Amino acid sequence: MGEKIEVVSTTKVEYSKDLYKIVDSLNRTLKRDDLMFGLALDENDGNKAIFTIYRT
Repeated sequence: MGEKIEVVSTTKVEYSKDLYKIVDSLNRTLKRDDLMFGLALDENDGNKAIFTIYRT
């Protein structure tokens, strides 16, 4: 029940409206390898996105 999620890597990249497609594809493809990917807009710079890799 106490599933631990570990942050493996975080990278700031230029935002693009299609970035979510890459994150979605990675999540669908690599979920069985206990990896999960996230994407969020940088709170301080709307032109940047933060891409995060998690191990579940």
